[in-house]
Amino acid sequence: MNISVVGTGYVGLVAGVCFADTGHHVICVDNNPEKIKKLNEGIIPIYEPGLEDILEPARRSERIQFTTDLKMAVEKTDVVFIAVGTPESADGRADMGPTFAVVKAIADAANGPKTVVLKSTVPVGTAKDVQSKFDSMCKHPIEVVNNPEFLKEGAAIDDFLRPDRVVVGCRGEKAEKVMRELYAPFVKNGHPIYIMDNTSAELTKYAANAFLSVKISFINELARLADKVGADITSVRQGFTSDSRINPAFFYPGVGYGGSCFPKDVMALIQTGKDYDVEMKIVKSADVVNDEQKMLIVQKVKSRFGD
Repeated sequence: MNISVVGTGYVGLVAGVCFADTGHHVICVDNNPEKIKKLNEGIIPIYEPGLEDILEPARRSERIQFTTDLKMAVEKTDVVFIAVGTPESADGRADMGPTFAVVKAIADAANGPKTVVLKSTVPVGTAKDVQSKFDSMCKHPIEVVNNPEFLKEGAAIDDFLRPDRVVVGCRGEKAEKVMRELYAPFVKNGHPIYIMDNTSAELTKYAANAFLSVKISFINELARLADKVGADITSVRQGFTSDSRINPAFFYPGVGYGGSCFPKDVMALIQTGKDYDVEMKIVKSADVVNDEQKMLIVQKVKSRFGD
Protein backbone atom coordinates (compact mmCIF):
# COMPACT_ATOMS: atom_id res chain seq x y z
CA MET A 1 0.00 0.00 0.00
CA ASN A 2 1.17 3.55 -0.69
CA ILE A 3 1.13 5.68 2.45
CA SER A 4 2.11 9.24 3.28
CA VAL A 5 2.73 10.54 6.79
CA VAL A 6 2.55 14.29 7.36
CA GLY A 7 4.75 15.25 10.28
CA THR A 8 8.07 13.61 11.17
CA GLY A 9 7.96 14.18 14.89
CA TYR A 10 8.02 11.32 17.34
CA VAL A 11 4.68 9.76 16.34
CA GLY A 12 4.92 10.34 12.60
CA LEU A 13 8.47 9.09 12.22
CA VAL A 14 7.90 5.92 14.22
CA ALA A 15 4.67 5.17 12.31
CA GLY A 16 6.24 5.80 8.90
CA VAL A 17 9.29 3.66 9.57
CA CYS A 18 7.27 0.79 11.05
CA PHE A 19 4.84 0.74 8.12
CA ALA A 20 7.79 0.70 5.71
CA ASP A 21 9.30 -2.17 7.69
CA THR A 22 6.27 -4.33 6.83
CA GLY A 23 6.60 -3.70 3.10
CA HIS A 24 4.47 -0.63 2.49
CA HIS A 25 5.81 2.28 0.45
CA VAL A 26 5.90 5.36 2.66
CA ILE A 27 6.47 9.05 1.97
CA CYS A 28 7.11 11.12 5.10
CA VAL A 29 6.47 14.85 4.82
CA ASP A 30 7.73 17.72 6.94
CA ASN A 31 7.99 21.48 6.37
CA ASN A 32 11.50 21.56 7.88
CA PRO A 33 13.99 21.21 4.97
CA GLU A 34 16.97 20.62 7.26
CA LYS A 35 15.22 17.76 9.05
CA ILE A 36 14.21 16.19 5.73
CA LYS A 37 17.78 16.46 4.43
CA LYS A 38 19.12 14.67 7.49
CA LEU A 39 16.45 11.97 7.36
CA ASN A 40 17.25 11.25 3.71
CA GLU A 41 20.87 10.82 4.84
CA GLY A 42 19.77 8.40 7.56
CA ILE A 43 20.30 10.87 10.41
CA ILE A 44 17.46 10.56 12.93
CA PRO A 45 16.49 13.71 14.90
CA ILE A 46 15.18 11.78 17.91
CA TYR A 47 16.57 9.00 20.05
CA GLU A 48 14.45 5.89 20.07
CA PRO A 49 15.99 2.43 20.57
CA GLY A 50 15.59 0.25 17.47
CA LEU A 51 14.44 3.03 15.15
CA GLU A 52 17.69 3.28 13.21
CA ASP A 53 17.82 -0.50 12.82
CA ILE A 54 14.60 -0.60 10.82
CA LEU A 55 15.00 2.77 9.07
CA GLU A 56 18.23 1.81 7.28
CA PRO A 57 16.89 -1.28 5.45
CA ALA A 58 13.72 0.59 4.48
CA ARG A 59 15.74 3.54 3.19
CA ARG A 60 18.14 1.34 1.18
CA SER A 61 15.26 -0.55 -0.42
CA GLU A 62 13.49 2.76 -1.16
CA ARG A 63 10.38 1.73 0.76
CA ILE A 64 10.57 5.07 2.59
CA GLN A 65 11.45 8.57 1.47
CA PHE A 66 11.36 12.00 3.08
CA THR A 67 10.22 15.21 1.43
CA THR A 68 8.88 18.72 2.00
CA ASP A 69 6.53 18.33 -0.98
CA LEU A 70 3.14 17.54 0.55
CA LYS A 71 1.31 17.85 -2.77
CA MET A 72 3.49 15.19 -4.39
CA ALA A 73 3.10 12.90 -1.39
CA VAL A 74 -0.70 13.16 -1.39
CA GLU A 75 -0.93 12.61 -5.14
CA LYS A 76 1.20 9.45 -4.97
CA THR A 77 -0.50 7.80 -2.00
CA ASP A 78 -3.90 6.37 -1.11
CA VAL A 79 -3.69 6.71 2.67
CA VAL A 80 -2.53 9.94 4.33
CA PHE A 81 -1.67 9.98 8.03
CA ILE A 82 -1.72 13.34 9.82
CA ALA A 83 0.78 13.31 12.68
CA VAL A 84 1.44 16.97 13.36
CA GLY A 85 1.56 18.43 16.85
CA THR A 86 -1.50 19.57 18.79
CA PRO A 87 0.11 21.77 21.46
CA GLU A 88 -1.84 23.11 24.41
CA SER A 89 -3.26 26.58 23.87
CA ALA A 90 -3.65 29.22 26.57
CA ASP A 91 -7.12 28.00 27.60
CA GLY A 92 -6.03 24.36 27.94
CA ARG A 93 -7.54 23.22 24.67
CA ALA A 94 -5.50 21.63 21.89
CA ASP A 95 -4.27 24.04 19.23
CA MET A 96 -5.68 22.61 16.01
CA GLY A 97 -4.17 25.24 13.69
CA PRO A 98 -1.40 22.99 12.31
CA THR A 99 -3.82 20.09 11.77
CA PHE A 100 -6.38 22.20 9.91
CA ALA A 101 -3.63 23.70 7.74
CA VAL A 102 -2.63 20.17 6.70
CA VAL A 103 -6.28 19.27 6.05
CA LYS A 104 -6.61 22.19 3.63
CA ALA A 105 -3.36 21.26 1.90
CA ILE A 106 -4.55 17.66 1.47
CA ALA A 107 -7.90 18.82 0.09
CA ASP A 108 -6.11 21.04 -2.44
CA ALA A 109 -3.74 18.25 -3.48
CA ALA A 110 -6.12 15.28 -3.60
CA ASN A 111 -6.28 13.79 -7.10
CA GLY A 112 -8.65 10.95 -6.24
CA PRO A 113 -10.31 9.16 -3.31
CA LYS A 114 -8.19 9.16 -0.15
CA THR A 115 -8.30 7.75 3.35
CA VAL A 116 -7.07 10.43 5.77
CA VAL A 117 -6.03 9.14 9.18
CA LEU A 118 -5.78 11.40 12.23
CA LYS A 119 -2.84 9.91 14.12
CA SER A 120 -2.38 12.94 16.36
CA THR A 121 -4.26 13.24 19.63
CA VAL A 122 -7.20 15.47 18.74
CA PRO A 123 -10.17 16.89 20.67
CA VAL A 124 -13.45 15.00 20.71
CA GLY A 125 -15.44 15.97 17.62
CA THR A 126 -12.43 16.78 15.43
CA ALA A 127 -13.08 14.00 12.91
CA LYS A 128 -16.59 15.29 12.25
CA ASP A 129 -15.19 18.78 11.74
CA VAL A 130 -12.43 17.53 9.43
CA GLN A 131 -14.87 15.38 7.44
CA SER A 132 -17.10 18.42 6.97
CA LYS A 133 -14.13 20.46 5.74
CA PHE A 134 -13.15 17.80 3.22
CA ASP A 135 -16.73 17.44 2.00
CA SER A 136 -16.90 21.17 1.31
CA MET A 137 -13.35 21.73 0.00
CA CYS A 138 -12.55 18.60 -2.00
CA LYS A 139 -14.20 17.25 -5.13
CA HIS A 140 -12.90 13.73 -4.44
CA PRO A 141 -14.32 11.48 -1.70
CA ILE A 142 -12.25 11.54 1.48
CA GLU A 143 -12.83 9.17 4.41
CA VAL A 144 -11.60 10.44 7.78
CA VAL A 145 -10.29 7.89 10.28
CA ASN A 146 -9.06 8.24 13.86
CA ASN A 147 -6.15 6.01 14.83
CA PRO A 148 -4.72 7.26 18.14
CA GLU A 149 -1.23 6.18 19.17
CA PHE A 150 -0.33 4.60 22.50
CA LEU A 151 3.46 4.73 22.34
CA LYS A 152 5.89 4.98 25.24
CA GLU A 153 9.13 6.83 24.67
CA GLY A 154 11.98 4.36 24.81
CA ALA A 155 9.70 1.48 23.82
CA ALA A 156 7.88 3.03 20.85
CA ILE A 157 9.11 0.57 18.22
CA ASP A 158 8.03 -2.44 20.26
CA ASP A 159 4.73 -0.72 21.11
CA PHE A 160 4.02 -0.10 17.42
CA LEU A 161 5.13 -3.50 16.13
CA ARG A 162 3.48 -5.43 18.98
CA PRO A 163 0.62 -3.24 20.24
CA ASP A 164 -1.64 -4.09 23.18
CA ARG A 165 -4.48 -3.05 20.91
CA VAL A 166 -5.17 -0.94 17.83
CA VAL A 167 -7.99 1.59 18.03
CA VAL A 168 -9.67 2.68 14.81
CA GLY A 169 -12.49 5.19 14.55
CA CYS A 170 -14.26 5.26 11.20
CA ARG A 171 -17.70 5.31 9.65
CA GLY A 172 -17.36 3.22 6.49
CA GLU A 173 -16.48 -0.36 5.54
CA LYS A 174 -13.87 0.78 3.01
CA ALA A 175 -11.90 2.70 5.63
CA GLU A 176 -12.17 -0.21 8.05
CA LYS A 177 -10.83 -2.60 5.40
CA VAL A 178 -7.88 -0.29 4.69
CA MET A 179 -6.97 -0.02 8.37
CA ARG A 180 -7.30 -3.76 8.99
CA GLU A 181 -4.97 -4.42 6.06
CA LEU A 182 -2.44 -1.88 7.30
CA TYR A 183 -2.32 -3.29 10.80
CA ALA A 184 -2.62 -7.00 9.93
CA PRO A 185 1.15 -7.65 10.37
CA PHE A 186 1.11 -6.09 13.83
CA VAL A 187 -1.84 -8.01 15.29
CA LYS A 188 -1.21 -11.48 13.87
CA ASN A 189 -0.45 -12.81 17.36
CA GLY A 190 -3.97 -12.07 18.52
CA HIS A 191 -3.83 -8.48 19.70
CA PRO A 192 -7.22 -6.88 19.02
CA ILE A 193 -8.24 -4.18 16.58
CA TYR A 194 -11.12 -2.23 18.06
CA ILE A 195 -13.33 -0.67 15.40
CA MET A 196 -15.58 2.10 16.68
CA ASP A 197 -17.02 5.45 15.64
CA ASN A 198 -14.67 8.43 15.33
CA THR A 199 -15.87 10.21 18.45
CA SER A 200 -15.37 7.12 20.61
CA ALA A 201 -11.82 6.69 19.28
CA GLU A 202 -11.01 10.32 20.07
CA LEU A 203 -12.30 9.96 23.63
CA THR A 204 -10.48 6.63 24.07
CA LYS A 205 -7.08 8.31 23.70
CA TYR A 206 -7.87 11.00 26.26
CA ALA A 207 -9.37 8.40 28.60
CA ALA A 208 -6.19 6.28 28.49
CA ASN A 209 -3.82 9.13 29.29
CA ALA A 210 -6.12 10.66 31.90
CA PHE A 211 -6.52 7.33 33.70
CA LEU A 212 -2.76 6.77 33.81
CA SER A 213 -2.40 10.28 35.23
CA VAL A 214 -5.00 9.47 37.89
CA LYS A 215 -3.04 6.33 38.85
CA ILE A 216 0.14 8.35 39.29
CA SER A 217 -1.58 10.98 41.43
CA PHE A 218 -3.31 8.30 43.50
CA ILE A 219 -0.08 6.52 44.44
CA ASN A 220 1.63 9.84 45.19
CA GLU A 221 -1.19 10.91 47.48
CA LEU A 222 -1.17 7.50 49.15
CA ALA A 223 2.61 7.80 49.64
CA ARG A 224 2.09 11.10 51.47
CA LEU A 225 -0.32 9.38 53.85
CA ALA A 226 2.08 6.47 54.31
CA ASP A 227 4.80 8.93 55.33
CA LYS A 228 2.53 10.48 57.95
CA VAL A 229 1.28 7.23 59.51
CA GLY A 230 4.62 5.43 59.35
CA ALA A 231 3.71 2.87 56.69
CA ASP A 232 6.04 1.54 53.99
CA ILE A 233 4.54 2.61 50.65
CA THR A 234 6.47 -0.10 48.78
CA SER A 235 4.86 -2.79 50.93
CA VAL A 236 1.46 -1.12 50.61
CA ARG A 237 1.85 -0.98 46.84
CA GLN A 238 2.78 -4.66 46.64
CA GLY A 239 -0.12 -5.57 48.87
CA PHE A 240 -2.90 -3.83 46.98
CA THR A 241 -1.62 -4.24 43.41
CA SER A 242 -1.37 -8.03 43.83
CA ASP A 243 -5.16 -8.01 43.51
CA SER A 244 -5.91 -9.44 40.05
CA ARG A 245 -8.36 -6.60 39.44
CA ILE A 246 -5.62 -3.97 39.76
CA ASN A 247 -2.90 -3.47 37.15
CA PRO A 248 0.32 -2.51 39.00
CA ALA A 249 1.72 -0.46 36.11
CA PHE A 250 2.15 3.27 36.84
CA PHE A 251 1.63 2.72 40.58
CA TYR A 252 5.04 4.03 41.61
CA PRO A 253 5.38 7.12 43.82
CA GLY A 254 7.62 9.86 42.49
CA VAL A 255 7.69 13.45 41.29
CA GLY A 256 4.42 13.19 39.38
CA TYR A 257 3.63 13.06 35.70
CA GLY A 258 4.98 15.44 33.08
CA GLY A 259 6.28 15.38 29.53
CA SER A 260 4.60 16.37 26.31
CA CYS A 261 1.40 14.29 26.58
CA PHE A 262 -0.11 13.73 30.02
CA PRO A 263 -0.40 17.37 31.21
CA LYS A 264 -1.73 18.49 27.83
CA ASP A 265 -4.23 15.65 27.49
CA VAL A 266 -5.47 15.96 31.06
CA MET A 267 -6.23 19.65 30.52
CA ALA A 268 -7.87 18.93 27.15
CA LEU A 269 -10.18 16.35 28.74
CA ILE A 270 -11.09 18.76 31.54
CA GLN A 271 -11.90 21.43 28.96
CA THR A 272 -13.95 18.97 26.89
CA GLY A 273 -16.00 18.16 29.97
CA LYS A 274 -16.48 21.87 30.54
CA ASP A 275 -17.70 22.32 26.97
CA TYR A 276 -20.37 19.67 27.53
CA ASP A 277 -21.29 20.63 31.12
CA VAL A 278 -19.63 17.57 32.65
CA GLU A 279 -17.22 18.39 35.46
CA MET A 280 -14.31 15.93 35.32
CA LYS A 281 -13.83 15.95 39.10
CA ILE A 282 -11.49 12.97 39.39
CA VAL A 283 -9.27 14.15 36.55
CA LYS A 284 -9.19 17.69 37.95
CA SER A 285 -8.21 16.35 41.35
CA ALA A 286 -5.40 14.32 39.78
CA ASP A 287 -4.10 17.50 38.17
CA VAL A 288 -4.18 19.35 41.51
CA VAL A 289 -2.39 16.50 43.29
CA ASN A 290 0.24 16.42 40.54
CA ASP A 291 1.00 20.13 40.94
CA GLU A 292 1.23 19.71 44.71
CA GLN A 293 3.55 16.73 44.35
CA LYS A 294 6.14 18.73 42.45
CA MET A 295 6.23 21.37 45.18
CA LEU A 296 6.37 18.67 47.85
CA ILE A 297 9.48 17.18 46.25
CA VAL A 298 11.09 20.65 46.11
CA GLN A 299 10.32 21.17 49.80
CA LYS A 300 11.81 17.78 50.69
CA VAL A 301 15.00 18.56 48.80
CA LYS A 302 15.28 21.96 50.51
CA SER A 303 14.71 20.45 53.94
CA ARG A 304 17.40 17.86 53.29
CA PHE A 305 20.03 20.00 51.60
CA GLY A 306 18.96 23.58 52.37
CA ASP A 307 18.33 26.44 49.95
